[in-house]
Amino acid sequence: MQKLAPADLYSLEQYARQRGEFRAQVLDHKRRRRIAVGPSTTWCFEDRLTIQYQVQEMLRAERIFEPDGIAEELEAYNPLIPDGRNWKVTLLIEFPEAEERRVELQKLKGIENRCWVQAGGCARVFAIADEDLERENEEKTSAVHFLRFELPPETISALRAGSDLALGVDHDQYRYAVDAVPRAVRDALTADLS
Repeated sequence: MQKLAPADLYSLEQYARQRGEFRAQVLDHKRRRRIAVGPSTTWCFEDRLTIQYQVQEMLRAERIFEPDGIAEELEAYNPLIPDGRNWKVTLLIEFPEAEERRVELQKLKGIENRCWVQAGGCARVFAIADEDLERENEEKTSAVHFLRFELPPETISALRAGSDLALGVDHDQYRYAVDAVPRAVRDALTADLS
């Protein structure tokens, strides 16, 4: 997938006019790119459109319109766009109550490295996590992680041939899997692969 350039973005004024329609389009698109894995994690598979939305929202919230500021945002977010041989995922670890979240995030240290995807009879592919900065400390893991799944050619071939896609987490304190990702989601993710 092609990275975003300043010319791909709406100006703040254009975005103000188009935000409602664009937001509805992106939210519909994201529905085919989100998977709950167990009761407490959600995987959001990113692509060029989801990242454009994040950048537009950041520019809007921070009122950034200078070229240098826009370039900084693109530099921060462009690495989250997959390149056709991988998937990029925002992993959300969700517990509604603050105290429960604090306790559970202590137990789940290292969870980001135990996330996997698997096509058909191919080997599991484990995530490469948080390449931009460390999101875990001595006490707990973060509630948000950024994952990259580097897919071997046989996995890509299996997906293109219609193989089922499974994904899951294999952590001592959190073992859940989705044995067959819904077809619409699998098809959207397979379309990301060049």
